[in-house]
Amino acid sequence: MENEPQHIPLYRQLVEYYRQAILTQQSPPGARIDSITLMMDRFNVSRETAKLVLQKLAAEKLIVKKAGKGSFVADLGPRQQLWGVVVPFFSAQIDSLLGYLHEFASLADKKLEHYIDYNNWREEIRLVGSMIRQRYEAVIVIPTFDETRTAGFYRNLVSGGTVVTLLDHTMTGSYFTYTIQSYDLGVKRAVHYLTGKNPGNLVFIKNSLWAGRNMVQELMEETFKSFVGQETPERQAMVLDNLQTLSREFLLQRHITGILCSDDADAIRVIGRLQQWNFLIPDDISIISYGNTELAQYFTPGITSIDCHCRDMAARTADIIDQHLQGRDTRYCQYVIQPDLVIRET
Repeated sequence: MENEPQHIPLYRQLVEYYRQAILTQQSPPGARIDSITLMMDRFNVSRETAKLVLQKLAAEKLIVKKAGKGSFVADLGPRQQLWGVVVPFFSAQIDSLLGYLHEFASLADKKLEHYIDYNNWREEIRLVGSMIRQRYEAVIVIPTFDETRTAGFYRNLVSGGTVVTLLDHTMTGSYFTYTIQSYDLGVKRAVHYLTGKNPGNLVFIKNSLWAGRNMVQELMEETFKSFVGQETPERQAMVLDNLQTLSREFLLQRHITGILCSDDADAIRVIGRLQQWNFLIPDDISIISYGNTELAQYFTPGITSIDCHCRDMAARTADIIDQHLQGRDTRYCQYVIQPDLVIRET
């Protein structure tokens, strides 16, 4: 509370404080909310201010007042025919996943909406909690890239019948419902192909556009380095944090003959630079991208890519939701999709 701007009325600051506690389930459904007296003592406010805070929360249907007992977080009502998706950012691969999720939601006669949390774990929790309060039928979450901050939230989540499931990746959700891909297997298949194409060294180009820690790319980097060492110990496995550090001199001096890009969009940019620098693809340098979205499929030259099977992930996710709605126990439905290499012209 002490960090709130002073120009915001105190009662509004307190309403927002309790609202966020309810949406993030620090105060789960059925939990007792501070009484007027306790609120007065905790925040040094007047009785009228405390009464107004409870009135506003009740008007938003976040709490219910029980005569002689106090105020409690409201229980969750009937579900809407609505699926929500929370994503950490927007990319070609996420666009592909959303397209397939829309397809399966439409087949189930449901509406689908998506929200971006900008790789902010607090915002992810707030969005998920808000959709549960709004009684979305299902909430699908592509987690922020540092799940250590959200694990406790999902472990203790009270969803009230809303299906909440993780998608694409998870580092800490072994106890939770998910449909993910095996990123490490995808990287291994890319490395195996690149080491068989040309005799030189390899580089993995990460995407560092998004704020905060990225545990997925940390896993990909670790797998890349270790597997190159296992496959061909005589080669060097190098990593660039972003595409901006790639140069013609770097490629020549380090004798790079294979490049793995973390997404299809970066691969297109790399191809453009290599062509400008008069490298022959794939004779001088072979390129693999991760994703196999339409960018990789329809770009010229066609990009050799790791297919993470976005449609399969969306189909499994829709199946989890359907099973739950039919009354089956889906708490431990966990699917891991195996990526495949699609060889094209690069």
